[in-house]
Amino acid sequence: MTLIFHKVHGSGNTFYLHEEVENTTYNWPLTAQKMCDPSKENGADGLLIISPSTRVDARMRVYNADGSEASMCGNGLRCVARFVLNKTGKQTATIETMKADLTVRKVDSIFNSIDTYSVEISPVSFELSSLPMIYKNSHQIINEIMPEFSSDIHFTAVSVPNPHLIGIVPIQYIEDTHFQEQLAASFNRENIFFPDGVNVSFVHPVDDTSIFVRTYERGVGFTNACGTAMTASALVAATIKLVPRGETTVYNPGGFVKCAIEQSDTSSQLSLIGNATFFATYTGILSEDGEFNWNSKILHDDEIEEYKELEQLAKQKVKDGWSSESDM
Repeated sequence: MTLIFHKVHGSGNTFYLHEEVENTTYNWPLTAQKMCDPSKENGADGLLIISPSTRVDARMRVYNADGSEASMCGNGLRCVARFVLNKTGKQTATIETMKADLTVRKVDSIFNSIDTYSVEISPVSFELSSLPMIYKNSHQIINEIMPEFSSDIHFTAVSVPNPHLIGIVPIQYIEDTHFQEQLAASFNRENIFFPDGVNVSFVHPVDDTSIFVRTYERGVGFTNACGTAMTASALVAATIKLVPRGETTVYNPGGFVKCAIEQSDTSSQLSLIGNATFFATYTGILSEDGEFNWNSKILHDDEIEEYKELEQLAKQKVKDGWSSESDM
């Protein structure tokens, strides 16, 4: 059967997106491994599968590049939002994910005329059992130094609902990717702290209302951006008063997003706002062993070029912010 896959990205976090055809069965974990293989020129960070939902507008499933299924993906959800809203003609929809039904909506462009969407990030928990994480007799880890990890990085553990370990790092660590990879990879091998692995983010402020985040994703490795990680990082930054509550700009190696944080004594409401870029469409045949052989490819050059401008702006903003810090 001829299938269509869209190559999409949110903040440079790349995916293949496919709307599942009814009454067909495919091995999506194997397909994700084959199509997203990072050693291939046309690999990706994950595979997004859209299918009908029995209770809301659509259902989203997310497969990492290693074939494992993720409970949520904020950047991917924005791309799914664009597909579903364009198809239905709606401005707002609800998408079924593994652990929650989440509201998505089209909003004003984050930069020039880039298609921009706001997506709900939920549920949120600081309980270590929700990740899960095992650390001494602790039930929560919020802005703490853990000597086993590092002597000068403050960590917070949070699930949104993907598990995240957020480290607020000094300037000397934020660009030290070798150090970051060593630490993050150790939590995604067999270890005593994270039985299922964890997404690890390294965060440093850019200015009073913005932060930079680099993330090592469980099942993937370093990516240009991770939507739930950026949202979790903004939540942590607001919780420890690194930035004010409300809307935070979050820069990443792939661009920037906005994260809206509303907190009360008992709960947090989180929204992730950013691009949903469709930069290629492939038509072809998917084999039983997960190989996709495309025979037609359409590039969306206008979307590619416009996002490059956003990337350049983001890089300059981060450079300017850290230059000001070094001058102090």
